Formats: sequence, structure tokens, C-alpha cells
Amino acid sequence: MDTVINKLWEIEEAAGAIADEANVRKKAFAKEMEDKTASFDAGLEQETAHRIADIGHKMEADMEAMLARQKSDFETLLKQLEDNYNRYHTAYADALFQKMIKE
Repeated sequence: MDTVINKLWEIEEAAGAIADEANVRKKAFAKEMEDKTASFDAGLEQETAHRIADIGHKMEADMEAMLARQKSDFETLLKQLEDNYNRYHTAYADALFQKMIKE
């Protein structure tokens, strides 16, 4: 009977040791997963910040290019208006004067 009890005791101790080892492994695995998750999150945050910065720079460059085009278009239009005025200002003034005196 003592032999059976001793064997059961040994089995219980072995099972306890296995359970303790499983808990140690479980904690180590949880820590490893936590570290990997933190590393992944940090990498993703850095990549996101980099992409946002790239998009911001691209948008700024696009806006500057659009502004330059609009400025160029405006200067071209202004030049055309000035040329038109210089060529036809006398005719415009005469037409306006004639319209004013006819009324």
C-alpha cells in the first residue's frame, strides 16, 4: 500500500512539475507575443508616419506646381489684356464715347 501511495505521490510531483513548466512556457510565450506585437505596432506606426509625410510632401509639391501654372496662366492673360488694350484702347474709348452721346 505504501508503494502505491509513493507511486501516486511521485506521479503527482511529476504532474506538478509538468504543470509548472507549462506555466513558465506559457508566460514566456505571452511575453514573446507581447514583444512581437509591440515591435509590429511600432514598425507600423513608423511606416504610417513615413507614408503620411510622403503624401504631405507630394501634396505640397502638387499645390506649388498648380500655383505656378495658375500664375503663368494669369500672367499670360494679363499680357493679352494689356496687348489688347494697347492696340484697341482708342477704338474702345471712341465706341464708348459714341454710345454715351447717342443716348
